[in-house]
Amino acid sequence: MATLQNIRSKGPLLVIVIGLALFAFIAGDAWKVLQPHQSHDVGEVNGESLSAQDYQSLVEEYTEVVKFSSGSSALTDEQNNQIKDEVWRNYVNNKLIENEAKKLGLSVSKAEIQAIIDAGVHPMLQQTPFRNPQTGAFDKDMLKKFLVDYSKMNTAQMPAQYAEYYQSMYKFWSFLEKQLIQTRLAEKYQALVSKSLFSNPIEAQDAFNARVDQSDLLLAAIPYSSIVDSTVAITDADLKDAYAKKKEQFKQYVETRNIKFIDVQVTASPEDREAIQSEVMEYTEQLAGTPGDYSTLVRAAGSEVPYIDLFYTSKALPTDVAARLDSVSVGGVYGPYYNATDNTINSFKKLATAFMADSIQYRQIQVVAEDAAKTKTLADSIYTAIKGGADFAEIAKKYGQTGESTWISSANYEGAQLDGDNLKYVSTINTLGKNELTNLSLAQANVILQVMDKKAVKDKYKVAVIKRPVEFSKETYSKAYNEFSQFIASNPTLEKMVANAEDAGYKLLDRNDLYSSEHGIGGIRGTKEALRWAFSAKTGEVSGLYECGESDRMLVVGVSAVIPAGYRPLALVKDQLRLELLRDKKAEKIMADMKAAGATSFDQYKAMADAVSDSVKHVTFAAPAYVPALRASEPLVGAYASVAELNQLSAPIKGNGGVFILQPYAKEKMNETFNQETEETTLQNMHARMASQFLNDLYLKADVKDSRYLFF
Repeated sequence: MATLQNIRSKGPLLVIVIGLALFAFIAGDAWKVLQPHQSHDVGEVNGESLSAQDYQSLVEEYTEVVKFSSGSSALTDEQNNQIKDEVWRNYVNNKLIENEAKKLGLSVSKAEIQAIIDAGVHPMLQQTPFRNPQTGAFDKDMLKKFLVDYSKMNTAQMPAQYAEYYQSMYKFWSFLEKQLIQTRLAEKYQALVSKSLFSNPIEAQDAFNARVDQSDLLLAAIPYSSIVDSTVAITDADLKDAYAKKKEQFKQYVETRNIKFIDVQVTASPEDREAIQSEVMEYTEQLAGTPGDYSTLVRAAGSEVPYIDLFYTSKALPTDVAARLDSVSVGGVYGPYYNATDNTINSFKKLATAFMADSIQYRQIQVVAEDAAKTKTLADSIYTAIKGGADFAEIAKKYGQTGESTWISSANYEGAQLDGDNLKYVSTINTLGKNELTNLSLAQANVILQVMDKKAVKDKYKVAVIKRPVEFSKETYSKAYNEFSQFIASNPTLEKMVANAEDAGYKLLDRNDLYSSEHGIGGIRGTKEALRWAFSAKTGEVSGLYECGESDRMLVVGVSAVIPAGYRPLALVKDQLRLELLRDKKAEKIMADMKAAGATSFDQYKAMADAVSDSVKHVTFAAPAYVPALRASEPLVGAYASVAELNQLSAPIKGNGGVFILQPYAKEKMNETFNQETEETTLQNMHARMASQFLNDLYLKADVKDSRYLFF
């Protein structure tokens, strides 16, 4: 118990954190839909499959770690999707490394991990709760004490939230220890690969020269934009030849789909808005009276902003309410009014104002015994002793706590859903006077609180807010649903859907290269079923109607193309090839014109029709030069400058933005001294970064299959 109190003693809002993050720690997740599919596989790496059940376990394990680390009891859909992807990436990467390490005889021993823990400097260890309160550094002794305490603890005799926290922290450490092993194995393998790449004095000298040798050049160019695209003929034969030469560039390793879809978002009708306006008006009239329990009234009104009986700064209020606060006196009501920013109808009552401290320094002692009666007796004893002159900090240390003071401001709790013990705790801190002491009784513990100091006095308010979204009614949704259903039934093929969407008032959207590893379509929530359908359908097929979003959207999908793994068809890369061929053919024409003109000097090239000129300074081989006259980055400028002699005119060079000629007129070295050791170290670091790309090569060889979309 002492270890837990040491770890948590520095938290500014202990009881709030417990209330908000720990009471509901094992919340239901979005992955329980797996029941029918648990016997199936979600993926494969090097022929080794991962079952849906095992993948779900990994996801749930990591989810608890994220919740524990962030102090959150629930995660958003986006966070859940990120966790799923991160778990899959880690699984694949670990399997790739394990496979190679096994061939090489690489492993990680318990002694290595213990050495890492003893050293305490690994970045992963800094993310644990086991940190020294004074230095913030990882404390191995705190970890050891926790593990000993955990092995001896009897959860049945502990308050529920403490037992749960201990178990959560143990799971967190077990996960981290496993990650340390996997990370260490990856580090050893990467070090082995990196050491196969080394630098030498010649490479070091070349790298130094490439960075410090500078040239100033004159440039004359004819931009590709000077030739009208329509005057350049590109035949199918040209495209086929270019495709054959560049085919490897168009290889894709997983199947994708091109789709067309219609996304219908249902919005409130004028009748819906009128009905909501009428309801808000009715509640506003009640608000103007003296309902007594504003929390119940605001909740009954369906407000998005709950009423909490605390003084808040104006920043905690909706911006539209805060902007109107000065327009009403205490006890007055403002509204109803429409706020376009969040599409709501609003009213509010200004209940009270206060000029009070926003930053409060306090200290506390948590008191927990075997049961409520013993907790109360012990808390009363501690309270009486401190009241009688006993040293607060000394008593805190007696119970395994520091008793040090900390600061709290409204920023720590504004925006949180405070009720019960959390509200009682924060309210007590705000109402206590300077140096005042209290024995606060909470559901699971007592807390001896003392306010030490107060400062940062600000205007604060109690405001009851009714904020109602302008939502559509069931009738409005049914009407939109029926109309959309009828459209889909009348247009069962992609060809018909494309032809008739606009006339029916629907906007047709395109999405090319849809991957099965995505979590939906068009960034719309709740479209995983539509994604699954898209990867089971044939070209030209149209789906049924999917209800999605926040129960306010409907979707229909048509498959326009299936792009299998392998080489992308010529038809899908024609536009890209056409642009490259266009540039190449323009370059050929420009270079032919230059040759025909017989130019032999910079001025003659500069005088050619459509020519532009520029002076490019401080050009090095190490970095591509940007040429403003061509509005393009031109790496070949630096390449030529590195070998050209002063005043030597280049031959025409085909660049990214046009064909150009160059003439260096000045060369110099930057004021740097060559240091072989420094240069070689820089190159070795660069080689290590290059070596880190080995995972991509391993991935391509491992025949990785990702079928998660079928189940998650």
